[in-house]
Amino acid sequence: MFENIKVSKYLSYLFLIIVSAIWVIPVLYGITTSFRSQTEVVSAGFRLLPVNWIVDNYVAILENTSTAPILQWIWNSIFIATTHTLLVVIVIAITGYGYTRMNFKGRDVLFFTLLAISFFPNVVNIIPSYMIIDILGWVNTPWAMIVPGVAGMANIFLVRQFMKGIPKELDESARVDGASDFRIFISIIVPLIKPILIVCGLFSFVGSWNDFLWPVIVYTDVQKMPVTAGLLLLQDVYGNYRMIGQLMGSAILAIIPTLLLFFFAQKYFVQAIKLNAGLKG
Repeated sequence: MFENIKVSKYLSYLFLIIVSAIWVIPVLYGITTSFRSQTEVVSAGFRLLPVNWIVDNYVAILENTSTAPILQWIWNSIFIATTHTLLVVIVIAITGYGYTRMNFKGRDVLFFTLLAISFFPNVVNIIPSYMIIDILGWVNTPWAMIVPGVAGMANIFLVRQFMKGIPKELDESARVDGASDFRIFISIIVPLIKPILIVCGLFSFVGSWNDFLWPVIVYTDVQKMPVTAGLLLLQDVYGNYRMIGQLMGSAILAIIPTLLLFFFAQKYFVQAIKLNAGLKG
């Protein structure tokens, strides 16, 4: 019995190592490629480490502020993703409170109807969404990416489920003391749902940052593009993949903010699960 447990343990470790290698090796190769010359990229074949380490690709990237302003794109993405995330957190917190703590006719029917509609592919909404953005005059502005998706039903569903685990006796006790709905929401509910709000905010930030199709449609001004649309533009700026090192360097710079975000916020995933289980228990 103990031998079987040992074998299963080693097989699990082997599986995790293989999966990790499948993910890590391409990332490492992309990083090291950004430090290679174009000649080495073309002639050396597959080598995990460069023969000669250079930083010329990054120098060229940072010096190009006209046709490929990568730092401006990154700043645009940071502003868009951060503003979008803040609005998402505010909207889903208020909406989740309404769907769990406030009683009104057709509440559950409305919720599940909107949830069912959200299962339609996003590509179905591209044309009507663009027409709305164009009418509002938001083309080539940050609002074209900030506002759409703020009331995502997936996030509202998570907050609603999490909030249902909070005992309603807390609300009733606060009402006895004369607290209003707003006071209960701010002082009691928001502190308790903080972990799930952070998790939803993290997902929203990464989703906004990595969004590719929508920014390509709504942005034509090079200086106002987010980094995902800018990386597509780099294919032509750097000659249809004839400058692989600079393309890789740009991609590496683009993923640094999200990597830092995950590094500092990963603990909240576990915290949200534990707190939710504790409240329901």
